[in-house]
Amino acid sequence: MIFHVVPLDDWLAVPDRPYAPPALAEEGFVHCSPDEATALAVANRFYRDTVGPLMVLMIDENLLDAPVRWEGADPEPPPGAAPGTLFPHVYGRVNRPAVVGMLEVRRDAEGNAVDLAVWS
Repeated sequence: MIFHVVPLDDWLAVPDRPYAPPALAEEGFVHCSPDEATALAVANRFYRDTVGPLMVLMIDENLLDAPVRWEGADPEPPPGAAPGTLFPHVYGRVNRPAVVGMLEVRRDAEGNAVDLAVWS
């Protein structure tokens, strides 16, 4: 299982097509995290000011149509992630059947990601 942080509105924007965030066009891959703790660190570093629900997609790497490469962070992992953490990068769109669940990022009053909850 790999994890991708996404604002709920972005995930729901085009539900009949594979998911393709702006990073895919800009960097050539979809950023993912290797575990829930690292996904929380990513949420804190990059999505703190996001308005609305923030989600973590649970992606079954074996169901993806696109290749996944495990690579180091550039320049470094976000605070809260271990040094040397390898991140799964999906080199293509995420086909929706590969998303087997979603977790909601719970945030405190300052926008800090504090934990993940099963989203229904």
